[in-house]
Amino acid sequence: MKKIKYSLYLLLIFFSLSICSQNIQIKGKVTDVYGEVIPFAAVGIVKKNIGTTTTTEGTFSFIISVNELNEFLEISSIGFETFKIYIRDYINNPSKIILNEKLTELNEVILLSPIHYVKTSFKKLRDNSVSSTHQLNVIYRRWSVEDDICRFFIEQYLNIIDRGPASEVIKFNVNQSRKSSEYRFIKNKQRVHAAKYMEWNNPLRKGINIKSYNWKKIEISTYDGEDVIIIEGTNKKSEKLKFYIGYDTYRIYRIEMSKIPQEMGKELTAAYLYKKNPKGKLYLSYHTREWKGAAAMPENVKRAMSASGQKFKNFVPLAYRHEVFVIELIENKEKFTQFEDNSQKDMTLYNVKYDEKFWNNISLPAETNFYKKNIKELESLYNVPIKTQFQYSNKN
Repeated sequence: MKKIKYSLYLLLIFFSLSICSQNIQIKGKVTDVYGEVIPFAAVGIVKKNIGTTTTTEGTFSFIISVNELNEFLEISSIGFETFKIYIRDYINNPSKIILNEKLTELNEVILLSPIHYVKTSFKKLRDNSVSSTHQLNVIYRRWSVEDDICRFFIEQYLNIIDRGPASEVIKFNVNQSRKSSEYRFIKNKQRVHAAKYMEWNNPLRKGINIKSYNWKKIEISTYDGEDVIIIEGTNKKSEKLKFYIGYDTYRIYRIEMSKIPQEMGKELTAAYLYKKNPKGKLYLSYHTREWKGAAAMPENVKRAMSASGQKFKNFVPLAYRHEVFVIELIENKEKFTQFEDNSQKDMTLYNVKYDEKFWNNISLPAETNFYKKNIKELESLYNVPIKTQFQYSNKN
């Protein structure tokens, strides 16, 4: 690790106060002293479990009420000291905020074997996570891709009742939903909601055969005042897992995984990020994954393309791209949402009335370049803006 101090410029570049709703929207961008963005930093009010995660472009956006003006805004990122500032102070006197890189002084001689940290982190998973029944309010985005072009988008606001990664999701509710126009040739439907695959693919939930991986230490870093051991494992199938594990607590702060077959087949890459509640227990903050595969071209599409003189492929490359932001953790059971539909089916099959007012007022995360790229592809197919697609594709 380079022993260099970085600066974190937290630019809260936009504040809007709605007198009617008394809400304040905070947008910003996190970069280092060289102008390089810092992705996946936890940003928010830890005391109240409100906040978000910076995007791959270092941007963030979330909404607070006037009741939070005297709370601390906290920014935490792997390798940096946690920064705190009163929200009201920053609004009244916005300035550059410097976050120094936190250099670990951990002596490598005292480190145990990599597999020890992985085994112990799994044993302590329940103690280190929010394991009592709680609710996560989630923005879930899924893009459907054919021939490397995004042809469909669906976004939902979910309420999930959970007991943490050491357990299974208890139930979930599709509270709000909106979708783009349908430009797919192959309208595959997943047999369960995409959030269920997020759960099933998580190695903390499904478990892994730890001994089947060859583990090695990659790096030593820090997170929120604790030394972090970054450990990577590879098995005989060339599947890789990378864990960011607290040296003292064995908390798992971050997971990266990849399943890339040596021959053509199903490919999966994913990441899970966790942050602390006021008691230091971890809960999911952000998730992203991409699945790649292929499907046979439907016969009716073949005939239509052939009749119009177009060439077609027998098999079409497909992909699902996912991006998930947890925007709120609720631990008070009296504040849980009333659940109506706990069935499992493809995201498109939930009958939820489109509420434009809701989407205009919800605390949406910042739009990533990844988001913008996919939306631009959708809009370019027939030159229809995404807002127009939402209006005409979501009529009930």
